[in-house]
Amino acid sequence: MSVQTASRRQLLHWALAAAAPWTQSSSAWSQNSLKHNPFSLGVASGSPNHNSVVLWTRLMPDPLAGNIHFAQDPVSVHWEISDDENFKKNVRTGQVLALPELAHSVHLELQNLPSDHWFFYRFRLGDAHSSVGRTRTFPHPEAQSNKLRLAYASCQRWEHGYFSAYRHMRQENLDLVLFLGDYIYEYPNAVKAVRVPTGGWVVTLEDYRRRYALNKSEMDLQAMHAHCPWLVTWDDHEVSNDYAGLVRGQSGNISVDFSAQRAAAYQAYYEHMPLRASVLTRSLAGMSTGAEMRIYGQVPFGRLANIYMLDDRQYRDRQVCNRGGTYGSSWVNPENCAAWTDPQRTLLGAAQEQWLDQAFAQAKSSARTWNVLGQQTIFGRRDFKQGQGQLLWNDGWDGYTAARSRMTQSMQDHALANPVLFGGDVHENWVGHVHANPDRIDSPAVGVEFCGAGITARSGGDKKLAARLAENPHFIFADSDHNGYGVVEFTPQQVKTQLRVVDDVRRKDTKIETLASFVVEAGESKVRRI
Repeated sequence: MSVQTASRRQLLHWALAAAAPWTQSSSAWSQNSLKHNPFSLGVASGSPNHNSVVLWTRLMPDPLAGNIHFAQDPVSVHWEISDDENFKKNVRTGQVLALPELAHSVHLELQNLPSDHWFFYRFRLGDAHSSVGRTRTFPHPEAQSNKLRLAYASCQRWEHGYFSAYRHMRQENLDLVLFLGDYIYEYPNAVKAVRVPTGGWVVTLEDYRRRYALNKSEMDLQAMHAHCPWLVTWDDHEVSNDYAGLVRGQSGNISVDFSAQRAAAYQAYYEHMPLRASVLTRSLAGMSTGAEMRIYGQVPFGRLANIYMLDDRQYRDRQVCNRGGTYGSSWVNPENCAAWTDPQRTLLGAAQEQWLDQAFAQAKSSARTWNVLGQQTIFGRRDFKQGQGQLLWNDGWDGYTAARSRMTQSMQDHALANPVLFGGDVHENWVGHVHANPDRIDSPAVGVEFCGAGITARSGGDKKLAARLAENPHFIFADSDHNGYGVVEFTPQQVKTQLRVVDDVRRKDTKIETLASFVVEAGESKVRRI
């Protein structure tokens, strides 16, 4: 039976089987001498909490080979986890299944681990060993924690340059990476491409698998995945540019059944990310008719922070007032768009909005210092028209004003402590304040936001950036000339953020520097440059 015809229950069963460690004796594969390194895509960890983490790899003979299938049958993979990188202290071992239905990906969910603890892990198949990965559990939700150090990143487009920023990110002494979307791009090429991806337009399951394999063949990305755990969410290019729910975007072949394309894209995303099998509870076979793949969620980091990861693509309403009624996004004058302020329109979907409101309500009783939101795009208003009137982009929060108002109102209703929002998508750095009313600078500031530049994706530059900052005074900083990532250190007293940028993504040996630094004091919804 193929993956395409399998039932939702069967696919979930496969995922759960592949996630569970087991102790059966090694299969014949364990004795085989392999022609290629089956761990050519590296290792990764993610979805951490205080007593559990997911360890990932995918068996593949050669990431650049024409045939990307490892085998026709399930394969048992040996795993080890230890307190030291030489695997001599407190070693746990076992086996886990890699299933052909899931591209021989491994999603090993280790449970009952000690909290606030670093580990080393690796996989083995036959005489081949994976690279050694490093991961950690979070502090217990009731434990005091004095520091959380993370990086936020997004938008790694193969054609636009090398992922060398990750080589520098490894030196940042991080606990965690927040990846905020556009892990791959579905395009076949780009203007002034630094390098051209293989495979043309990405549309089918095999296309998506190849594109992930291509990106993961980049050694700097592999090394960063192996360095610490990641929390991940997606944006649009994991499927199609500016798609909205089950409505296609503006890239690829419009004759393709988009619901099938999205289902294939979501499956490939799961296969290549360190996610728990529980995200598939209503997924894969059912996704072609709109069933969800739930990637949003919340995890505490001791008593220091709540971390929320959101999904603003899967459940959103279609963008309104596109020029010519086209798919995707558009610049819009809200005065000429009757649907702009429709109170029923949603970016997160009703269920996710309700979950987030309840999470904000519970956050007050938990009394954690910081509430950290990882989401896809820029939150505050960006008016691109100087003077009277507005010109807004309808694909981000600006195009879903009622949904944004409900979120900021929820923050106020529940007196959410110290919200800090991180975003990506726009390929530019923007730093500013989240106001109760985004159109009124004199309305209360309810939080702060940092929207990051892409790892490689270009912004195209912006000669009018200074004027646009003046038009949007709730932002205190913007830059459209650099690529990179942000590094954030949380303590009980304050948050410090550094915008780390590379000098040229077209060079593998690109250098890194700090473009700007900012601080937010606990108890004050105010960001200042230092």
